[in-house]
Amino acid sequence: MNNKDIVKYFYEVIVSENLLDELSKYISEDCVQRTGEKEIFIGIDGMKKHLLAVKKTYPDYIMKIIRQYEVDDYVISEFIMQGTHTGDFLGITPTNKVLEITGVDIDKVIDGKIVEHGGATNTFETFFEHHLIKSV
Repeated sequence: MNNKDIVKYFYEVIVSENLLDELSKYISEDCVQRTGEKEIFIGIDGMKKHLLAVKKTYPDYIMKIIRQYEVDDYVISEFIMQGTHTGDFLGITPTNKVLEITGVDIDKVIDGKIVEHGGATNTFETFFEHHLIKSV
């Protein structure tokens, strides 16, 4: 598989089907999360904790990659995440509604594994649309 295929399979199969025992096949032990200019070590365990937290809020969520671009070792993926909001998120009471959240992930892939992960989701846009938050 090329880097785009690896990233797409990771999100659409490994993440969507909650196959956490297979994370080490796709995530480097040295994986970092990039937020702006900051790098935070997450490794396999950090990625697992992140995915478990998302599954607590949206236990049935799935991800679909709708577009990808590749530049050097980086894969930029535009995605749609869809799941039923059954868990608390930042103090927002579960709605039991199926929510759709869009976003972009930027992953660096070296030797077939994600070594750097970053991106952004449009969570608050979706929450505003569903009247879960209000403008100030």
